[in-house]
Amino acid sequence: MLDSAYSIGLLAIYAASIAVLVILFFVPAPYGRYQRRGWGPAISARTAWVVMELPAVIVIALCVRSSEVNAARSIVPLVFLTLWQIHYLYRTFVFPLLMRGGGKRFPVVLVLFAMIFNTANGFVNGYNLFLSGRIYPLHWLVDLRFIAGLAIFTAGLLIHALSDRSLRRLRRANEVGYAIPRGGLFELVSAPNYFGEIVQWIGWAVMTWSLAGLSFAVFTVANLLPRGIGHHRWYREHFEDYPDRRRAVIPFVL
Repeated sequence: MLDSAYSIGLLAIYAASIAVLVILFFVPAPYGRYQRRGWGPAISARTAWVVMELPAVIVIALCVRSSEVNAARSIVPLVFLTLWQIHYLYRTFVFPLLMRGGGKRFPVVLVLFAMIFNTANGFVNGYNLFLSGRIYPLHWLVDLRFIAGLAIFTAGLLIHALSDRSLRRLRRANEVGYAIPRGGLFELVSAPNYFGEIVQWIGWAVMTWSLAGLSFAVFTVANLLPRGIGHHRWYREHFEDYPDRRRAVIPFVL
């Protein structure tokens, strides 16, 4: 039963990636600067982030609890679990707590979609690590795939966390307007926070060396690349002095 659920979940994430990539190039997700009416009831952005990201924290933990004792205590999967939870505890609790403009409205329908994805993604990756029977031996920690993936993952995590901090510093506590971000990777791209998350989950795919990890990286690109390009276009439309040399998401490329 779990095998079938894993296969269905994995295929669903890949299929959703294609749909999301196409849709978001034409219809920006209606939150943040693209907030607009017509998307049904909404809740505060701060509450929305907590509610929609929490399944990713819980589901993978349930996979650990449901696994065989030896698998649950294997060092390498627990290293992966720690990295996963570092990201999602930040995204679920720290990011909403610190965000400026957290009183903005966030459509409930998007919260529900995000909860579904995070549940499926948490299960698919948790299954791969703890329930599939796959063994990550201890020497995986010195395998080039793990070392390279961990370096990429860590770089991406730092990029998006530091970029989030730079964006917060653009506003005072109760401000909701926008300004041109300066400094760091903002000198190269309009959305380094999205670039960082893309890099991070590519690193995850490399170090787990799994279809589950790859599916998350693919979905992250599909979800964030169109939004980053939209941000770039939005900045150019609203700020006449916006730097010409900046790219949208990928430094020097796009």
